[in-house]
Parts: sequence; C-alpha cells; structure tokens
Amino acid sequence: MQGRLIYLIGPSGAGKDSLLDAARPALAERHVRVARRVITRSAEATGEAAQPVTPSEFERLEAQHAFALSWRANGLAYGIPAQIDEWLAAGEHVLVNGSRGYLPQARERYPNLLAVLLSVEQDVLRQRLQARGRETDEQIDSRLARNALFAGELDDYISLDNSTPLEESVGRLLALIDEHLPTY
Repeated sequence: MQGRLIYLIGPSGAGKDSLLDAARPALAERHVRVARRVITRSAEATGEAAQPVTPSEFERLEAQHAFALSWRANGLAYGIPAQIDEWLAAGEHVLVNGSRGYLPQARERYPNLLAVLLSVEQDVLRQRLQARGRETDEQIDSRLARNALFAGELDDYISLDNSTPLEESVGRLLALIDEHLPTY
C-alpha cells in the first residue's frame, strides 16, 4: 500500500515547526514520518530541525536530484529530500512542512496529497513574528499582507487553527490524520 503525503502549509510564524515537534512521537505511532527540510539559512536562524546549507550547496543538491520537492520563497531555497519517495513507496505516510505558493506543483507530483493549512489569527501571528526577532516591522507587515492574500486563493485543503494552546492543535492534527489516513 502506498503511503500518503501530508503537506502542511501556513504563514511563517503560524507554528508549523512547534506543532510538528510536539506531535512527532504521536505521529511516529501512526506510521507518519516527518521529513526534515533543507534550507539555505544558518542553523541558528532556522527555528526548526532543518538541515542548513549554503546556496551553492543547495544548487548542487538540486542538480543531483536530491530533492523530491524544492522551491524558493522569501529569499531562501527549501528542499524536501527525495528519500520521502522511498518512505511513501514502503507504505509510510510522510508529513512535510511545505509552501502555500508551491502547493500546485506539489499536487502535480503527488496527486493524492492531503493539504493541511495551519492558520492563526492575524494579531497572534504578528506577536509570534515579533517574538522570534528574525524580521523587521516592514517584513512582518509584508508577511501579514501576503497571508491575507493567500486566504482566498487556496482550494481543496483542510484548515487547522493554531491560535489556541499547542496541545489542542496537536490533538486536532492527530484527529485529522486518524480521519484521513488508513491505519495499519
């Protein structure tokens, strides 16, 4: 049985990494692997368990077809290792931290993917972005405006609100997975 790709998307600061970290043990019990992204950002600045690489290393890996999915956003390059194809073929489900802008290309490659949009109230999002200290106020305003644009552009996804305490969001993510993925 082929596994299913779970494509988690949402604005920067919505809490995707926190949600994945908190849910990781329960996801493993459900035979859901969490793929580690490769990002052209330093290890100190990733804010996630990503593999940092230089832009030239990323280009080399991409040329070697080391990524199942890759895209550029916000001045950075992101890649999902090609190993996910082996996991899916072995019947394991795979959860990736994806990009809203790259969703159509991801669906083209993985037509059966389950898109999950992690949303958060705008004022909560602003507070989270300010707290992490990676962007200027102008950059935060730009991210918030971009988030508002995406609100009406996406289709065929499941929304998961992460404005509440993290443990509630984890419970809702696990319930969503239990509902939409075959169990073993």
